Amino acid sequence: MKFLPIFLNIKEQPCLVVGGGQVAARKIFMLIRAGGNVTVISPALSSEVAKLADKGEITHVKAAFKAGDVGDYRVVIAATNVREVNQAVYEEASAKNIPVNVVDTPDLCTFITPSVIDRDPVQIAISTGGSSPVLARLLRSKLETFIPAAYGRLGQLVESYRDRVKEIFNHNSNHIRGFWEHILDGSIADMLIAGKDKAAQEALDQAVNEAKVPDNIGEVYLVGAGPGDPDLLTFRALRLMQRADVVVYDRLVSAEILEMVRRDAEFVYVGKARDKHAVKQENINELLVRFAKEGKKVLRLKGGDPFIFGRGGEEIETLMEQGVSFQVVPGITAAAGCAAYAGIPLTHRDYVQSCMFVTGHLKDGSVNLNWSALAHKGQTIVFYMGLHGVKEICKQLVAHGLDSSTPAALVEKGTTPQQQVHIGDLSTLPDIVDNTEILPPTLIIVGDVVKLHNKLAWFEPSGAKPLAYPVSN
Repeated sequence: MKFLPIFLNIKEQPCLVVGGGQVAARKIFMLIRAGGNVTVISPALSSEVAKLADKGEITHVKAAFKAGDVGDYRVVIAATNVREVNQAVYEEASAKNIPVNVVDTPDLCTFITPSVIDRDPVQIAISTGGSSPVLARLLRSKLETFIPAAYGRLGQLVESYRDRVKEIFNHNSNHIRGFWEHILDGSIADMLIAGKDKAAQEALDQAVNEAKVPDNIGEVYLVGAGPGDPDLLTFRALRLMQRADVVVYDRLVSAEILEMVRRDAEFVYVGKARDKHAVKQENINELLVRFAKEGKKVLRLKGGDPFIFGRGGEEIETLMEQGVSFQVVPGITAAAGCAAYAGIPLTHRDYVQSCMFVTGHLKDGSVNLNWSALAHKGQTIVFYMGLHGVKEICKQLVAHGLDSSTPAALVEKGTTPQQQVHIGDLSTLPDIVDNTEILPPTLIIVGDVVKLHNKLAWFEPSGAKPLAYPVSN
């Protein structure tokens, strides 16, 4: 994040705007709407700003800005068309640690003003970090169509019952959140949107009167996060990600996806790399049971699909034995996602008649597979976790009947901005790996369909640096 997103309370606080033209007018109106006491320093005012001064809604200092004009203000905005003046305002305000914004000049801002959807008391702020205000406005216009004006009345109604609900649930945040999730996802919200305000209030009053502390029953959500691109998440996955009290996540879950989880959840990293497990699988199983029996909603977030080389079966075996309720949400497995983004169809009637998914190493760390069943022409083979075993994989496939010229691809960090596709064959792929810095996660695809990559490749990754995310408990 380039800026910390916050909402600042400036009600009845002194605010300074330097400049009185059309650009300044937008900022002045914004400050007034937020309850600020606005002073405007400018030799002249536009007609709309002059009207505000005439009505006493702002204080106008008819003068050019000079050193020392930045006094004890809560926020300062510079909106003149003279960069030297804006620079002087910025330097004086920032020297006093007063938040300052120079309009349309991100390098002279300690804060920026986002594009806002206002459904008082509900506010949604959209920012591009100053890089493209037009894009922020376009996003706002799209969101405006999805957010009814009634959400403001819904926010006001909920606010009027907040203290009562806190008392009912003894200030237990999990119980409080569960109650409001049920209310806001249900018929009461629908009543408000339909204009039935009285019926909505009566229904909410009844729900509050009948509310009680629930039994201490937790649940586990076993969710597939897909191969990396956040846009490949399912709607159901997103809903459950917003409900979780605890998130137990793997190494292959991207930081962009973790950003979409409920912010105040507890995050527990249990990632596994080759020969380096943060937490043993048996302990992960026990962890899920313990959290659930504490009454928490536990999001077990796994890269790809939980049931395709994801050990999801082992986890729900334990949950069933312990009588823990759970849900399973499939995800797009790496084979499907990475192959598609690499422009390599796993099946194509001109090339193959079958496709096999294989793990690149077994539970004991070996690559002792049924090579005779794998080494067949007219078949696509996808190896998960095969980077360190690539030499043995290629050697055994050739030894069991495949031609050494059989096309092979290694997809690195598939579906992400860092995706790289390394194309070779069974004779050259090991050398490509030896001579190239390749980082997991990777996927190996073997078969004639790899020939289609050059023709069908469509994804052009930006190579953007991935987000950092903590990998400790």
